[in-house]
Amino acid sequence: MSLSGIPVLILEKDTKRTHGRNALQSNIMAATAIAEMVRSSLGPRGMDKMLVDSIGDVTITNDGAEILKKIEVRHPAAKIIIQASKTQDDEAGDGTTTVVVVAGELLKQAQLLLEKGIHPSIIIKGYRLAAEEALKYLNEIAIEAKDDKTLMNVAKTTMNSKIISGFKDYLAKLVVDAVKQVAEEVDGTIKVDLNFIKIIKKEGEDISSTQLVKGVVVDKELKNDNMPKLIRDAKIAIVNPAIKLEKTELDANIRISSPEDIIAFKQKEEELVRNMVEKIKAIGASVILCQREIDDLAAGMMAKYNIMGVQNVAKRDLQRISKATGAKLINNLDDLSDEYLGSAGIVEARQIADSKYIFVEDCKNPKAVTIVLRGGTEHVVNEVDRSIHDALAVVRDVVEDGKVVPGGGAVEMALARHIEEYADKLSGKVQHAVRAFAKSLEIVPRTLAENAGLDPIDMMAKLHSAHEEGKKTYGVDLYKATTKDMVKAGVLEPLRVKTQVIKSASEVAQLILRIDDVIAAKKREMPKGPAGPGMGGMGMGGMGMGGMGGMPPM
Repeated sequence: MSLSGIPVLILEKDTKRTHGRNALQSNIMAATAIAEMVRSSLGPRGMDKMLVDSIGDVTITNDGAEILKKIEVRHPAAKIIIQASKTQDDEAGDGTTTVVVVAGELLKQAQLLLEKGIHPSIIIKGYRLAAEEALKYLNEIAIEAKDDKTLMNVAKTTMNSKIISGFKDYLAKLVVDAVKQVAEEVDGTIKVDLNFIKIIKKEGEDISSTQLVKGVVVDKELKNDNMPKLIRDAKIAIVNPAIKLEKTELDANIRISSPEDIIAFKQKEEELVRNMVEKIKAIGASVILCQREIDDLAAGMMAKYNIMGVQNVAKRDLQRISKATGAKLINNLDDLSDEYLGSAGIVEARQIADSKYIFVEDCKNPKAVTIVLRGGTEHVVNEVDRSIHDALAVVRDVVEDGKVVPGGGAVEMALARHIEEYADKLSGKVQHAVRAFAKSLEIVPRTLAENAGLDPIDMMAKLHSAHEEGKKTYGVDLYKATTKDMVKAGVLEPLRVKTQVIKSASEVAQLILRIDDVIAAKKREMPKGPAGPGMGGMGMGGMGMGGMGGMPPM
């Protein structure tokens, strides 16, 4: 830039600036490229992706959130659309692929409008109006239901697109039982904290060996091999401080002048430890779960008194055990009393494959449970874990909200037709943007048909015909290449998932359409320092920390 012939420098040297239509098109292309990448994994017939990271670890999945979390992208607009998938996962637990596909289609339709000369501000306004109308209509057509059959159908619907689809009947019941077990009423509403459903993954056997433990499984072993391996009608104490003699904070010297003094000193130490164990025994505790260390001497005494002791138990596990057994955390051994104790029908040390666990189960109305996942290989177990996570989330959504919508593309088609009718009430160019929003929603049933190997044009024609006849719950039947009532077929999804898809996809599209200038600073390289002694010439500049100050180049 220059003024009266005098050059004026505003940006740093080597800073790259893209503005106007070029910036907008670059962002749209990057976002739609991400959408196309995951689109083929949508639905029950979607394909898996094999992801290999920089150190060679392999992940095989069709979970949108997992795919986008694993890939490394440079373009800032691509990062924005990936963030939408993460938000979808955090808020609803499912629909992570759908939100990216819909956002990508919204931007693709926006590109067509831009080429016709419609300003981005008008497109943004149309998308905002369409999203508001879509959310309003979603609530109108939602079906109120939270009975066990509905919960089972919701769980099976999300499992249909996963590796566990062959075991969906068994696992759906397991998931529904787990969520209902930890559900609690808070201020007149039902709340489900999925943190109290612990998942343990262990390779071996097959998926059908997955089990629900109505209690807590701790991945620890007994402190002493002589401790009892099984205790029935257990009284459980969960303890924060270490059960051992703590070192003094100040240095101290002890003068010992005879062997008798050594014996007396050791006896005094043993007496102090014995007093700790005696306190535990006196209140009737038969199981001690300690967040810190248990001394070998204390463990030996516990074994003598037939007390089971487990050390270094994670804080989260102690919280779960408290929820399951009713035990209260003891922060000072001097406060020990029977009112702090919890109870469980069985506490047992078991071995699964080559790992040892402590099972705390048969509790009275436990509000914490554990799912032990099994599978033939590590890749299978990890994919089962992701599938169970999604199933737990969607069942939680329905338990808390009590509302579902038909799946199979039915709700998207119903929304598209309603927004088309809404667009007829508007005038001006904004009407075109609203229609583009409606058309974008049709990408879901179209993609479901494509991924199943069906003719998308034929299937969309059948679906349009069904909805014109007022069959608003009709979606794509991928197995018979026709349309079907999704409610009667039991293909249901939580209202929360679809609501979040509309919110996130429309907001991301509007955000990207607002950008008309991208200024990317050059990556900064840290200066290489001199090679220090014994460092083999490795300067700090080789750590690859540059480029954090700005956006990467387009």
